[in-house]
Amino acid sequence: MIELMQEQDTYSAVFARMETETLDGGPEALLSLRKDAMQHFEELGFPTTKDEQWLYTNVSAIAKTTFCPATRPDVAVDAATLERESFAGCGFHRLVFVNGFFASELSDTTELDDKVTVISLTDALKQQPDTVMAHLAQYADYKTHAFAALNTAFMEDGAFIHVPKGVVVDKPIQLLFITVPNNETSNEPIVVHPRVLIITGESSQVTVLESYVGLGEQVYFTNAVTEIALGENAVIDHYKVQRESTKAYHIATMQLNQQRASNGASHVTSLGGDIVRNNINVVLDGEGCNCNLSGLYIPRGKQHVDNHLLVDHAKAHCDSREFFKGILDDDAHAVFTGKIIVRKDAQKTDGKQTNRNLLLSDSARVDTNPQLEIFANDVKCTHGATIGQLDDDALFYLKTRGIETEAARSLLIYAFASEILDEIKIEAVREQVNNILLDRLPQGDRFRGFKGLQ
Repeated sequence: MIELMQEQDTYSAVFARMETETLDGGPEALLSLRKDAMQHFEELGFPTTKDEQWLYTNVSAIAKTTFCPATRPDVAVDAATLERESFAGCGFHRLVFVNGFFASELSDTTELDDKVTVISLTDALKQQPDTVMAHLAQYADYKTHAFAALNTAFMEDGAFIHVPKGVVVDKPIQLLFITVPNNETSNEPIVVHPRVLIITGESSQVTVLESYVGLGEQVYFTNAVTEIALGENAVIDHYKVQRESTKAYHIATMQLNQQRASNGASHVTSLGGDIVRNNINVVLDGEGCNCNLSGLYIPRGKQHVDNHLLVDHAKAHCDSREFFKGILDDDAHAVFTGKIIVRKDAQKTDGKQTNRNLLLSDSARVDTNPQLEIFANDVKCTHGATIGQLDDDALFYLKTRGIETEAARSLLIYAFASEILDEIKIEAVREQVNNILLDRLPQGDRFRGFKGLQ
């Protein structure tokens, strides 16, 4: 505990120094917000396994590591990497951030509708300070969540998306976050605090993809916060693909607030990272909302992936679906906590959550904890979780038809994943995740284009 307090003091010292050097830009309200967030982080401290919400995820490795603030790097992002990670040829609108800083030379929003604003958070604070400050930190709760407080205190740049009333954005908007060493000779651990703010007007529609990539295998810490304000009758399809360094730490909070008759969907794919935690929180704050949360996690080695979901049915006649699948190998550990809260006035709620896990080794482990907290009496809510290994009968069936053992195992693993892959509606993204999965499977090339068992 003393060590954790000392590391907490380190962040306080860095904040005090940065406060006078780099954090004084933007409106006065922003500086006040940062100070308030830092004060709450100092009061909260890093969570420990004594905290119920962090019972199965130990972040002491993050707390004990001294991370240097990321700087604008002198390490270039080569054209091949940009083409691969930005889905070149797909026509996506794109903002690119390197070590958390906006890289205009790598970004492209030239074909975006003039009515839509897609810019860096730094520019947004200069151009639309009142709009930004009316929403920034109004949804993700930094007063009770330490990592959200840390992000709010140290955020320097990020993405700002504003889709006005009635506008439908024709193609996905990609927010590509790339982490590289501060310089070519440095191996010091760095920390980045990406911030994303998305505001959608009434009856608007947009698809947003957040991609997190680490170049190299260095140790670093990504502490991200995404806030989405979904207007009345608006639609958002939100995707996140996390492919950080396997030595990296990735803690992320996504807060989605929905107004009446809106439709929100979010899919999270976790592939990289040493310790990964996805806090996904939704408030259905208007009648007739629909929310669909899904995800796929594929940890191996000693990777740890924790998906922590909270769907708050605050108003009546809302539907929510949570569907997450995990494929674990080696000594990997996964955690799933899915909680649905139904408030007293949220009658006619329909909520369902499902978590299914496939263990490929005897030492892989899953802790799954679906929860329902219901205060209304006219609702329909269900939850379920399964943890299992490959079906011996199915393996035997395939082997009797001439498929060797490794190929049969790979086929069953891929069939297990295919259902959740179908939740990814962007073809290029689905193909990327699909190919990563196949690359990890013995004889995976044999199943490219596979559509499921007949």
